[in-house]
Formats: sequence, C-alpha cells, structure tokens
Amino acid sequence: MQDESIENLISLEGKRALITGAGAGIGRAISHRFAEAHASLILVDIDSRGLKRVKNEVSKYDVNVEIKRVDLSERENIVELWDSLGEVDILVNNAGMYLFRDFLEVNNDFLDKTLEVNLKSVFWMCQEMIKRNLKRGGVIINVASIEAVLPFAKGLVHYDVSKMGVIALTRALAREYGKKFRVNAIIPGGIETKGVKNLKKEAAMKLNMDMIKTAINFKSRLPMGRFGKPDEVARVVLFLASNLASYVNGAMLAVDGGFLSA
Repeated sequence: MQDESIENLISLEGKRALITGAGAGIGRAISHRFAEAHASLILVDIDSRGLKRVKNEVSKYDVNVEIKRVDLSERENIVELWDSLGEVDILVNNAGMYLFRDFLEVNNDFLDKTLEVNLKSVFWMCQEMIKRNLKRGGVIINVASIEAVLPFAKGLVHYDVSKMGVIALTRALAREYGKKFRVNAIIPGGIETKGVKNLKKEAAMKLNMDMIKTAINFKSRLPMGRFGKPDEVARVVLFLASNLASYVNGAMLAVDGGFLSA
C-alpha cells in the first residue's frame, strides 16, 4: 500500500542541503537537481567563480541559495563553516582532488594534501553534521570512487586509499548512528566532467600513451559503452537524499555504467 505520492517522496521542500565541491562537475549537477526538488542550498567550494555561476544558474528554481568559499583541507575552516550555519538536513560530501602521480614519487606533502581533502574533510564534515544534529538526525551522502573498489588507472594509489577510507567511514557511521542518520555513499566512475575532459585533452596534446591507452581500455570495458554524465550521478544522489530512499542506509551505490560488474 502506498504511503505517499511520488511527488512528496522525491521533494526536498523544507529541507536545507549542504553540498561541497558545488562549483563544478558532479557537485554542480547535484545543486541543480536539489534546487529543482525545492531544497534550500548551502553551496561550498574553494572556487568562488564557480559558486557564483552555479548560484545564478539555480536562481530559476526560486530557492534560497547561500554560497561559502571554504578550503576544506583545514579543519578550522570546517568548524568555522558549521559555526556560521543554522540547521542542516542533508550533507553531500562531494569535494575532492583527483591528481595523478606515480606511487614512487608521492611525497609526504602530496599524500597529506590528498588525505586532507578527500578523506579527512569528509570525516570532519560528517562529525560536525552528526554532532550538531544528534537529536533531530539527517541524511549524509558521501562520494567515493570505483577506483577505490577496483583500481584501474596508474598513478592513483594515493587517491584510491583516500576514497576507500570514505567507504569505510560511511559504513561505520551508518552502523553507529543509523537510528538517526541515513549515511550512504555513491561510487561514481567514468563520468564525463570538465576535469575528465581536460585530462583527455592533455593526454592527447602531450601524446601520453599510457593515459590514452587507459582511457581506451576503460571505455571498452564499460558494458553501457559510453561515459556517464554528471546529471546521471546527481539523480542518484537526489534519490538517496529523498524519502524514496527512506530504508536505505550504509549502502554503496555504484553509478558507473556497469564497470564494476564487467
């Protein structure tokens, strides 16, 4: 028997959503879908220009939008961010860095920076969300990567470690705080963001045969035969944020065109 209409289940009206890495790519697409679902938005990124662009784009949905330029690699900045906020119902930890470097050339500073942005910032953002909303609860959605589950490209060991940490964090929080919080992760892969397009262009211009070969092999392995769009990830995030996913907790949901099954 149906409890609610589909319109009510998918709606985020009356909810306040914080989205990190909102200035471009998947975060930008999530911002659009959440605004369309009538959520009030807090958009966070280190890129001020990107934030302003996204705010202008979603203005057509007539929802309240705040933008916050924050360097999430510093915990103090995260605490200051949360001190400036009121209630938050939905947290989407999307911000991350995706840089290639040979494992033998990774130094301490580079590894620290990767972990600070990709893992520790997610840890601290989740901690603040849960601590400040312990009684009322909420929804947390973390963005991991297929690279953490099935490493494919060379030069991403540091990235893989950081994203596997996000998966472990998600599962542990769902176990410990599942009575009040729904904590899930998406595992995107093969998404045609601007950053991915730039990597392809750079590989072609520099005739980087390793990267070109990896891209060809990756696409040939995709059961769907194509790369995904940021909006195809955003739709899944909207599902997890909404009451359509009211009994989904601790899940790792791949949005990868079937790559992990191939």
